[in-house]
Amino acid sequence: MGSRSVCIQPGPAQCLNKPFSLAPPCFEASLLVKKSKTVSPFFVNTKRKQRSRGVRCSRSISDFIGGDLVKLDIGRWLEDVEEHKAIAIYTPHEGGYEGRYLNRLKNEGYYFLDISARGLGDPETTLLNPYPVCPAHLGKQPIARWYYPPEVDYRLAALPPNAKGLVVWVLEAKVLSKSELQFLALLPSLRPNVRVIAECGNWRKFMWKPLAEIANLAAQE
Repeated sequence: MGSRSVCIQPGPAQCLNKPFSLAPPCFEASLLVKKSKTVSPFFVNTKRKQRSRGVRCSRSISDFIGGDLVKLDIGRWLEDVEEHKAIAIYTPHEGGYEGRYLNRLKNEGYYFLDISARGLGDPETTLLNPYPVCPAHLGKQPIARWYYPPEVDYRLAALPPNAKGLVVWVLEAKVLSKSELQFLALLPSLRPNVRVIAECGNWRKFMWKPLAEIANLAAQE
């Protein structure tokens, strides 16, 4: 005799050639109910939001009123600038925090000389001595050489009488060598009215150290 085919669960799609199965008659009906059952999209989005929250961090007052506005170490910043006279600072990568400390020095009566360490050349020659500059030529003109006055002495001579001093703010000072950082640390001793602020790297928050410590000048002394 040939194989026997029965349809256990009648429905819209009746099968005439379906092989015999030991499943209960309600198996297909329950399967259809599970497949047709939908989950509320609001419930799914809530679950996704809970998963995307991740680790909760502790909140402080600076999260609500601005972390760059709450600076309780401004007094210590002014004391260290006056005591060490050459400071190495480390700023956050997003930037903007150093402006609060710069404005505080400006309110004290300091004037600023912003220079970049990239392309500076010899800091001693550029800041304290007349240095030559060769302008670009087309190849047929003679190579000319122009001399510029020293940057620090020129700015000191142009300061108003009520100025407290000159702050040499060195950008990207992390590319300078140890000997160049040592000269910047000794610059306030050569020019008493000069303060040096060098951006020597980045950190999670704004922090500073004496530049002589970063340049290993204290150990050599």
